[in-house]
Amino acid sequence: MKKNELMQYSCPLGKAMSALGSKWKPIIVLVIKDRKLRFGELAVRIHVISRKVLTDQLREMEADGLVIREEFKEIPPRVEYSLTEKGLALLPILYLLEEWEAKYQNKSFHADKDCVFLDEKVKNKKAVV
Repeated sequence: MKKNELMQYSCPLGKAMSALGSKWKPIIVLVIKDRKLRFGELAVRIHVISRKVLTDQLREMEADGLVIREEFKEIPPRVEYSLTEKGLALLPILYLLEEWEAKYQNKSFHADKDCVFLDEKVKNKKAVV
């Protein structure tokens, strides 16, 4: 179902899934957390996403009120992204999803190196929540 179709629904879950309906948006929220990150920093931390997809996702998240894009008029140009209050409110929900998956995951599964950024937040969880 496309985002436009989801936006037609008046139910809160439909609208929430519209805002977070990609595999990258929750990951971007978890990477930004309560700090400001430049585009390049985001691209390095989520190295498995292409820059075009990252750009598209950040634009959609800005339109949905999840991130703030702060542009600095300097040379070279600098842009920083941070979460809005709405975006920050997602963090505890995403932490619960991680806990849910960890509880029911296959015991023989070993997290690969692409998931390291998700593990780093566990150490700082109390500071963010």
